[in-house]
Amino acid sequence: RRALEVGEFVLHYQAKLDLVSGLISGVEALVRWQHPERGLVAPMQFIPLAEETGLIVPIGNWVLRAACQQNVAWQRAGLPPLSVSVNISPRQFAHENLVSEIADALSESGLQPNLLELEITEGTVMDNLDHATRLLETINQMGVRLAIDDFGTGYSSLAQIKRFPIDTLKVDRSFVRDLNTNAEDRAITQAIIAMGKALGLNVVAEGVETPEQEDFLRQHSCDAIQGFRLSRPVVAQDFAMFLQKHAGQLVAAL
Repeated sequence: RRALEVGEFVLHYQAKLDLVSGLISGVEALVRWQHPERGLVAPMQFIPLAEETGLIVPIGNWVLRAACQQNVAWQRAGLPPLSVSVNISPRQFAHENLVSEIADALSESGLQPNLLELEITEGTVMDNLDHATRLLETINQMGVRLAIDDFGTGYSSLAQIKRFPIDTLKVDRSFVRDLNTNAEDRAITQAIIAMGKALGLNVVAEGVETPEQEDFLRQHSCDAIQGFRLSRPVVAQDFAMFLQKHAGQLVAAL
């Protein structure tokens, strides 16, 4: 609570790479706690408690505003427009003010709605299908993009997923981690990619760390990857430098 009041939360940004174009196609905003004595506190050490106490709602709203503002700041600095992804927690998704918070974040920052993507876990949307469908349709009508995060872990069916006006499926890192050694994970990942493509969705694989994982995903037509193979989450200034360097390397290669 005090960290929120005095502004100790910061955002780190992790890039997503389009496997076809070789371009950085987006970035995910990830919250960190910069504690004055403990240093950088990892999300797993405070997010579960924030979710339990309800503080995740104001923290999530801060993340939403800060990410939108940073995206506009990058554009004003001359960087190419990118989609920024923000995670929406279960408590935040259930909160009655979510739509107005999204609208305010866009209005205050001036960010184009199509450059904001909200990531909602599969389990969150499965908790209340009717509520989730109505809410996602409202957000979709605002022009904001929608992604189902941690896909493959929430026991949803194809019939349920196709009800949602989503743009992106994110393959959970638990399947990507052992792609090189586990035949079942390879089969599941391949099936998720095929299903996403059949539904006309963008498919992003999380937790990609090795060239072998990247090669497998490329061979099976995954659209984009995210993970340490490309970049660790970094502060806004370092991400801007990374983006400029990557663009320069791509031009040189061409």
